[in-house]
Amino acid sequence: MLTAKGAATRGRIVDAAAAEIRERGIASVTLDDIGRRSGTGKSQLFHYFPDGKEQLLLAVAEREADRVIEDQEPQLGQLTSWEAWQEWRDVVVEKYRRQGVNCPLGVLITEIGRATPAAQAVTGKLLAQWQRRIRAGIEDMKAAGEIRADVDPDRAAAALIAAIQGGVSILMSSGSSKHLEYALDLCLDYLRVSSS
Repeated sequence: MLTAKGAATRGRIVDAAAAEIRERGIASVTLDDIGRRSGTGKSQLFHYFPDGKEQLLLAVAEREADRVIEDQEPQLGQLTSWEAWQEWRDVVVEKYRRQGVNCPLGVLITEIGRATPAAQAVTGKLLAQWQRRIRAGIEDMKAAGEIRADVDPDRAAAALIAAIQGGVSILMSSGSSKHLEYALDLCLDYLRVSSS
């Protein structure tokens, strides 16, 4: 069990590693870089991460996965009206616009996930959790008669996540959030269409 000071130091190391990876890519980042950024020495790095860089990468993957969900709360857990969906959409677009190339899930998928199978498992768990949250909102709205009866909640939730990540990939490479906005808007318009 870590002391409060130990937990703070470990957290500082993980945050420093995440920032280095976001800025420079996983291949370019060394433990020395992380130590400099976090203000820790190698002995401290190995104290908190005795298995070295892979264990640290897994901690970064877990932190970045947590950030994806945290960044969408409380809106993600309250998708019970069209106003709430619009507010969630706006929060998602604004957060990714502000983050630009520093997308947590982008780092997980394109950087850390390729480096370690354990990080791939973290990404899979995150995607499943995110999809469950969106699916719950779709199911609530469907039960209230606000979403088409023929919509499959699992497929729609997966499509929304894919639309977000596709839009974010384009934002990361072009600097424009338009594709993200359009993709989300089209998905929400699809859900709204009445089945008459």
